[in-house]
Amino acid sequence: MLGRCDRRLFGPRLAVAALLVLSALALSACAKTIPVAPGGPQATAPAVPAPPAAQPAAPPPAAAVSPAAAAGKTPVALLLPLSGANAALGSAMLDAAQMALYDVADETLELLPQDTRGTPQGAAAAAQAALAAGAQLIIGPLIAAEVEAVKPIAHAKGVPVLAFSTSAQLAGDGTYLMGFLPRQEIERVTTFAHAKGAAHFAVLAPRTPYGEIAVEALRGAVAAQGASLERIDFYDPAVPDPAPAVKAFAAAAQGADAVLLPEGGARLKALAPLLAYYNIDPGKVHFLGTGLWDEPGIGSEVSLDGGWYAAPPPAARADFEKRFGDLYRRPPPRLATLAYDATALAAVLAHGANGPDFSAAALTNPSGFVGVDGIFRLLPDGLVQRGLAVLEVRRDGNAVVDPAPETFQATGN
Repeated sequence: MLGRCDRRLFGPRLAVAALLVLSALALSACAKTIPVAPGGPQATAPAVPAPPAAQPAAPPPAAAVSPAAAAGKTPVALLLPLSGANAALGSAMLDAAQMALYDVADETLELLPQDTRGTPQGAAAAAQAALAAGAQLIIGPLIAAEVEAVKPIAHAKGVPVLAFSTSAQLAGDGTYLMGFLPRQEIERVTTFAHAKGAAHFAVLAPRTPYGEIAVEALRGAVAAQGASLERIDFYDPAVPDPAPAVKAFAAAAQGADAVLLPEGGARLKALAPLLAYYNIDPGKVHFLGTGLWDEPGIGSEVSLDGGWYAAPPPAARADFEKRFGDLYRRPPPRLATLAYDATALAAVLAHGANGPDFSAAALTNPSGFVGVDGIFRLLPDGLVQRGLAVLEVRRDGNAVVDPAPETFQATGN
């Protein structure tokens, strides 16, 4: 069971009743106002006081779980790597979930953290322990191999899973993916670039599962726009010097007016100037990215200045990041918002009109929900659909150049 920290650390919780709406934008995730159906009333959340100087109390050991028969409780499992290689990320996601628990949930929602140890075997054991404790919903785990291990265990018990993976092949049969899907990001930025005049696309991708997904996504997006895909090249990310691969790509892609680089971090900052050096002029050719570009300081690489990528709208996340930093004295990792939104969603669905409702119909409400990463909805096939913005890389901070939709009706779906 997740320990009850000093509530003063989190400020007054949002009234759950204000979140229970019957149509669009059912979920508020740490916003100043709580969006409801278009035209409906809004409830204003109380201001969150500044946290004290002390760190919030640490949660109890993840192995401590509540009895399934705890009277009046709705147990929800949270499977994260709290030890092992991804322990720091798992701990931060647990902290984010705890924020949501205090912002949105009432005393009846019982969060059951379980340590997956970052392995499929650990994830399977964590799922079995959570189900034995009566979990009605599983949030997590994090990586594809863990999700693959948990999925059949949860499915056998009829318990849905909100996983953080982006491996689309794992979606379905009660498993829903909350992760940021590169296919949707690429479709969004490609559509935007085509509307701005780009007609000839190329892609330089790492030879990894992510890179292969990105290439197939671009192939489909370009075809849907009636544009042309001039060049597809892969490079080996294990090779220290990418210059030969970039040189060969640049020589073959001179007819492109948009180049997708599905890469992030230091590797992206190494590739972009090499492209410029080998005559792919970023002043004439639009560099396009995925959500991997959605990181602070990307504009420090001058050759990426003016590049476009699709990502959740940043405004609401900025408030979350500030609150997380104030509470835990460190910046949140990018994936922390997923844990917050999934926990907040669980809190809302735990208060259905006839009690907790984690049914497929409730989870896949076609109107969707709104969280700190913007609007999202879970589809019957287990994938998540998000309302994404297009951002432009700038040296003084990235800027939204095409806003995210506020409802799914605005997307035409």
